[in-house]
Amino acid sequence: MTTSPHLPNCLTLLLALAISLLFQPLVRAESPAPRPFQELTPRDGLPNFFEKAKSGGEITVAYFGGSITAAPGWRVKSLEWLKERYPDATFREVNAAIGGTGSDLGAFRVRQDVIDHEPDLVFVEFAVNDGGTAPEQIQRTMEGIVRQIWNADPLTDICFVYTLAGSMLGDLQGGHFQRSASAMEAVADHYGIPTIHFGGEIAKQVTEGRLIFKGTKEQADDKGGTPVFSTDGVHPLVETGHAIYQEVLARSLTQLETSGQPGPHKQAGQEPLHPDNWENARIFPVTRSMLSGIWEEVPTGDADPFKGFRHRLGKIWSTRTPGSALEFTIEGKHARVYDIIGPGSGILSVTVGEAAPKKATRFDSHCTYRRLSNVSVATFPEFDRQGIRVELTEESPDKAKILGLEKAADIEKNPARYRSNGWHIGAILVIGEVVDYEPDEEAP
Repeated sequence: MTTSPHLPNCLTLLLALAISLLFQPLVRAESPAPRPFQELTPRDGLPNFFEKAKSGGEITVAYFGGSITAAPGWRVKSLEWLKERYPDATFREVNAAIGGTGSDLGAFRVRQDVIDHEPDLVFVEFAVNDGGTAPEQIQRTMEGIVRQIWNADPLTDICFVYTLAGSMLGDLQGGHFQRSASAMEAVADHYGIPTIHFGGEIAKQVTEGRLIFKGTKEQADDKGGTPVFSTDGVHPLVETGHAIYQEVLARSLTQLETSGQPGPHKQAGQEPLHPDNWENARIFPVTRSMLSGIWEEVPTGDADPFKGFRHRLGKIWSTRTPGSALEFTIEGKHARVYDIIGPGSGILSVTVGEAAPKKATRFDSHCTYRRLSNVSVATFPEFDRQGIRVELTEESPDKAKILGLEKAADIEKNPARYRSNGWHIGAILVIGEVVDYEPDEEAP
C-alpha cells in the first residue's frame, strides 16, 4: 500500500484548522470586532427623564466618570443647556467624577456617589480611562454599574457617553469605535441604554484640518489660528474641545426626546450579560480594629490635608511608620483598598493567606499631587475565604525615576513633600463580604 506524500501536509493543515477553530471564541471574547461609528444610538432612550423635564419637575442629573467629566467642561455646559431648554424644571447636579479612575472603581463607588443621591439621569463616562482594560472586564464592571442603579430604581435613565484620547483617534478616523467603547456597546445593547460618542466630531474636524488635536499653549492662545482640542492629547480645552463635546451632546439629546416609553426599564430584571459581573461590588470603611502599628485618624477641619477627599472616603487613616498594617478577612472574589496617593506615598507588602508577600508601589508618574486611587490586593477564580494583610514597608520608591526627567524637577523644588513614604486609606472595596465586619461607632 502506498502512502500519499501529501498526507502529512494535509494532516498538518487539518490540525492547524482545528486549533484555530478551538481558539477562535477566546479571541473574539477578548477582542470583539470594532463597532462601526455612530454618534448617537438611541435604543430605548431617556423617556423618564424627558417626561419629567417637560412637565417641570425637580430633576437630579449625575455625571459619573473620570477627569474629563470632572473638569468644568461638558458637564457644566450640559447642565446649563438643560436649564435653558427646560426652564420649568429645576435641575440639581451630582458631580460623581474622579480623575484617573475607570469603571472598575466606579462599580464599587456607584452606590454612595450616585445612587444615594436618587438621580433621574446618569451619564456614565469611562471610555478613556478603561482604554487599556480587557473588553470582557469592561463589560463586567459597566454591567455591574447598570444593574446596581436599576436594582435601586428601575425608573432611573442611564446614558453612556464616550470621549477619546490620542491613542483612540485613529480608530474614529477609520470609521469605528475604539476598543473600550466597542466593549461598552455590548452592555448598552443588552440593556437598551442610549449611547453618545463625542469623539466622531473631533476626528472629523481634525481630518478636515479645522481642529488641531494636540497643540502647544501658544497655539491654543492664538485666537486667529486653527483651534486646539487639547494640549496633552487627552483633556479637552474648555473653550474648544469641551465646547464641541457639548454640541454633540445637545444635538443627540434633542434627537432622544422622542425615543422610548416612560416607565420602569424592562431590562432591569433580566438575565445578566455576564453572570460574574460586578453587581455585588461593595465599600466597607476601614475600622480601627483592622489596624495594627501606628496609625493616625486624620482630623477634620481647616487644617485637614485630605479635605477634598472626605466626601468620597469619610474617615481617613494615615501611617508613615514601617510595619503598620491593615488586616481583614474577605469571603469573595476580589479585594482592593481605597486610598490616597501622592508625593509622600511609599511601598506596601501584600500577603494573602499563606502565599508569599507581594510588593505594591503606591507612587506613580502622576504623584506630584495627591489624588484618590485604589490598590488591588487579592483576586480569586471563585468565591474564597482568605485573610489579607497589607503592610507599609521601609522601602522608598525611586521617585525621581518614576516621575521622569521633566516632573522630577518638582522633587528638588519641594523636597519635604517627597521625603515621607506613607499610606493613607479610607475603605476596603470587595466583590463579596468582609467577614465579621463591624463599623466603628460614630462619635456623638
